[in-house]
Amino acid sequence: MDTNIVIIGAGVVGLAIAQELSKWFDDVFLMEKNATFGQETSSRNSEVIHSGIYYPQGSLKATLCVEGKELLYNYCQQKQIAHKKIGKLIVSTNASEDRILQAILRQAQNNNVTDAQLLTMKEIKQLEPHINATSALYFPSTGIVDSFGLMKQLENDAINQGVQVLYKKEITAIRKITNGYELTVSENNERFSFTASVVINAGGLYADKIAAMVGIYEPSYTLHYWKGEYFSVTNGKHKLINHLIYPIPHQNNTGLGIHATLDINHRLKLGPNALYLPTHTLDYSVDKAHGESFYNAAKKFLPFIEFDDLQADQAGIRPKLQKPGDAVRDFII
Repeated sequence: MDTNIVIIGAGVVGLAIAQELSKWFDDVFLMEKNATFGQETSSRNSEVIHSGIYYPQGSLKATLCVEGKELLYNYCQQKQIAHKKIGKLIVSTNASEDRILQAILRQAQNNNVTDAQLLTMKEIKQLEPHINATSALYFPSTGIVDSFGLMKQLENDAINQGVQVLYKKEITAIRKITNGYELTVSENNERFSFTASVVINAGGLYADKIAAMVGIYEPSYTLHYWKGEYFSVTNGKHKLINHLIYPIPHQNNTGLGIHATLDINHRLKLGPNALYLPTHTLDYSVDKAHGESFYNAAKKFLPFIEFDDLQADQAGIRPKLQKPGDAVRDFII
């Protein structure tokens, strides 16, 4: 074989795999079709370190989120990556949502999330005097991270441990051969092939297409694209909250609702929404007309928000195994 291990995709997952495997194995290659790492889903998100609250008990999403949170905090501390354990409030604004909040608390406890606290209105006001909520769940260990800094450190570690990181290399075909795989790579309209003993698919938005290249045509692996837009909040309103503020989530976890997030620089954003993209078009534009729906959603729990505070910010696209109306799906590894 020309090489031992090939990892396809240099988003945060591919980078983390390269960083870890290179501790134990030689001859590891990380290949990415874009000009650098994290150009898609990994850099277009809320940059939140989640707690593992919502997912079905025993699922990979629940288990890996709970375990991964601590691993990520430890890595960030060890490598001095900018992050902050800022805490998260899931807020209820009426009696009906109060009941859903109780169900979320039970789910969190079933998933071994141990820091959940149910807050009264008075306790909420002590933490967040400017928001509107009748009750809330507080998760102190939820945090935020500099996603670029995280990915850059993972890349540096991987390279220092001997990984060959190759950008502008798009995998166009994979053929199973004896004891390994033959991969065809496109670069600047030219093609070449090489062999590897192990291929790891961390292809993000294209993971199903990469699986199909090697002959895995399982219909349940089909990815569905969901676009999420963000609006930034201006006029100094970022000074009025100190935690991440989330509403009651959508049914079947298609999205977590329009929530308020703070980044490492305390910049306040609202989002994302969840727009299904049946044609798989990679459209990262933000429709300014959606500002009204963001305003109406956020106003319920952020009464200080005015429509003129909102400015179109960024959009990301999430690959999911769910299309509209489907039940929640777990990771496939």
